[in-house]
Amino acid sequence: MGNDDSIGGNVNKYMVLPNGYCGQAKKGHLVFDACFESGNLGRVDQVSEFEYDLFIRPDTCNPRFRVWFNFTVENVKESQRVIFNIVNFSKTKSLYRDGMAPMVKSTSRPKWQRLPPKNVYYYRCPDHRKNYVMSFAFCFDREEDIYQFAYCYPYTYTRFQHYLDSLQKRNLDYFFREQLGQSVQQRQLDLLTITSPDNLREGAEQKVVFITGRVHPGETPSSFVCQGIIDFLVSQHPVARALREHLVFKIAPMLNPDGVYLGNYRPASPRATLWSTALFPGFDGTCQGLTVGGGEFRVQKTSLEFYIDIHAHSTMMNGFMYGNIFEDEERFQRQAIFPKLLCQNAEDFSYSSTSFNRDAVKAGTGRRFLGGLLDHTSYCYTLEVSFYSYIIGGTTAAVPYTEEAYMKLGRNVARTFMDYYRLNPLVEKMTVPVPRLRFNEEKKLGSEHPSCLRAGQQPNSLSVPMSAGGQSSESTDIPWHLECSKTAVPLGLVSCSSSSSASWNDTTMSNSLFLPDHSFH
Repeated sequence: MGNDDSIGGNVNKYMVLPNGYCGQAKKGHLVFDACFESGNLGRVDQVSEFEYDLFIRPDTCNPRFRVWFNFTVENVKESQRVIFNIVNFSKTKSLYRDGMAPMVKSTSRPKWQRLPPKNVYYYRCPDHRKNYVMSFAFCFDREEDIYQFAYCYPYTYTRFQHYLDSLQKRNLDYFFREQLGQSVQQRQLDLLTITSPDNLREGAEQKVVFITGRVHPGETPSSFVCQGIIDFLVSQHPVARALREHLVFKIAPMLNPDGVYLGNYRPASPRATLWSTALFPGFDGTCQGLTVGGGEFRVQKTSLEFYIDIHAHSTMMNGFMYGNIFEDEERFQRQAIFPKLLCQNAEDFSYSSTSFNRDAVKAGTGRRFLGGLLDHTSYCYTLEVSFYSYIIGGTTAAVPYTEEAYMKLGRNVARTFMDYYRLNPLVEKMTVPVPRLRFNEEKKLGSEHPSCLRAGQQPNSLSVPMSAGGQSSESTDIPWHLECSKTAVPLGLVSCSSSSSASWNDTTMSNSLFLPDHSFH
């Protein structure tokens, strides 16, 4: 058996012929290809007439990572049955153990579908140095089709650029697109600003929400979540209009366009370098004249209230958040408010999986880098969403994510800012349950940290602990401080009267731009 050292690039229209075969190629001699945008397949070995070992191409300049795959198969024979073995994953833990399955589509059926989980196996293989192998069985049914297989729903750089171009052509006076710079391979780094034009006047004081995605290029769900946020914020929904009037949204949806284009899984350069030099040169933590990628914010008196870095998780279910640890108990408690509210709005978001940590291995993340520089009024999170599925509170059945479900989570993230600022007068007084700390953090901090709950200790809280999807473990009533009251809670953004309030279902948010992946062309 070979190893990763012999993998130099993606396979390019590589036809696999049986050992010793000297005749003319015919149907059933499979042709593999990954030389297209976001493609990844480095090598193919035929094990038998029906079985093939497939090797993921290691990331460019970072061979430790081998997770993302995306390739096509053609020249198939009708009813041809095969077993594909992905043999060189760099991770041992995987959602393939929990029912996840690869994605597949074909030229005549361009919508991505998951393979049946019963056809997928994840196991240690003695033939590959006891590494974990993911095997799946498949039957080709149309000889004229080209079949494409991927780790998760692809979201390419080209699709992203087409999406932004379509928004720009609408000439919205509250949508601004600018270029932070260019990548090493001369691809565009976009920064979006979504807000009312009045908020960009010289000297205007505004609250800024900064959102980033795809710093890890193989984590494609983050792009769908980002698109959901953008789709909602540029819509005419009353909540979106109110958010634009009172907040400035800065969004860098694709921080690693080269990695996305090349089909890598992780960045080729250290994350700390990206955050400290590429994205925030000259950043002093005050946001007074904050520079982003060399360009200064138009708003001179800026309060950076939120930073959210969107990722995808390869071993956990649901959406959830990571936050930072603070010695100030009040700040630590306040940080839990946003994920608590998001859990109320999104059935796929798990508050119980949300955790705060300061692990050394996470020191280079955007959450940790900015969290160490900003003052006590700013909160930094990593928003994670599963590559596979979510479990609705009160059930045990896994619901596989779709592209639309990822975008719906993004819309719910945007909507949650409305709830957060509506409750702003109560933020100083509120106490909410603290999400779990990692076990090693609890052991390390012990009684030193004021917000570390000991075994058997109940949190000092006015609300009921929430499980995934906002389902209470004890009661289905909405806690009093989350209710919309016309008298007790002064609303910071919109009136809560029956005449002006809008249900989330009043406006159907649809992805009006469908851009098929042109990998076959």
